[in-house]
Amino acid sequence: MAKRYEVDAATIVRTIQALGYKKYAEFTADLRAHFVTQITPYAVLKAASKEKRTVADRIRHAMDMDLRNLQALQSSLNAEKIIALSKQVKRARRILIVGIDLAAGLSWHLAYGLMTLGFAAEAPVGSTGNVQRRVRTLTREDLLIAISFGQCLRDTVEAALRAKKLGVPTFGVTDSETTPIARICDDSCMASVASPSFGGSYVAPLSLLGTILIACAHTQTARSLELLRRSEVEDLADHRWYHS
Repeated sequence: MAKRYEVDAATIVRTIQALGYKKYAEFTADLRAHFVTQITPYAVLKAASKEKRTVADRIRHAMDMDLRNLQALQSSLNAEKIIALSKQVKRARRILIVGIDLAAGLSWHLAYGLMTLGFAAEAPVGSTGNVQRRVRTLTREDLLIAISFGQCLRDTVEAALRAKKLGVPTFGVTDSETTPIARICDDSCMASVASPSFGGSYVAPLSLLGTILIACAHTQTARSLELLRRSEVEDLADHRWYHS
């Protein structure tokens, strides 16, 4: 940084300390977090287009980023936090999972998994009004899980804010401690969506949701087994699976 702006390195350090940072690493971590929350799909694709890579190289690079995101999640995951969330899910009368646009697939996946385990979970789709009307019906006995990344989508943030005002417990799935979802929700878990793809990478968030479903299944194993046994019997009777 000093070389780029043609100043002494000590000047950079003093400036960073004047801003309240003890170490340069703390400053760069904050700067990186801010950059991640502000980057847009256009900026990602524009930056990627300037790199001299073949299409095959770009594909491999994207998969490398997916693996890095998974490794980062594996090393940072707080299992106790996931277990605590599973207990909240168990206590909740209803679970509303809000994820919009690309995050809608994540919210549907989590809601479907929780419903399979016998929880009253829902991932509302459609207009802003539909989401907000669902939130208005929540009480302190319910749970709202908000899924959004980077700058975070306004509708998801407003759903979390409204739930908080109603006294509804909230949990966020996001990619940084500085995102609006992380700041608003009572608690949250982080999973990176960093990717050379303009659409981001949802490999790590999907893995995170998998840990939530595992915890929910094993905090009430007997009930989970009974529900899955019934589903298996019904699926066989209804010929759900294709046989050639």
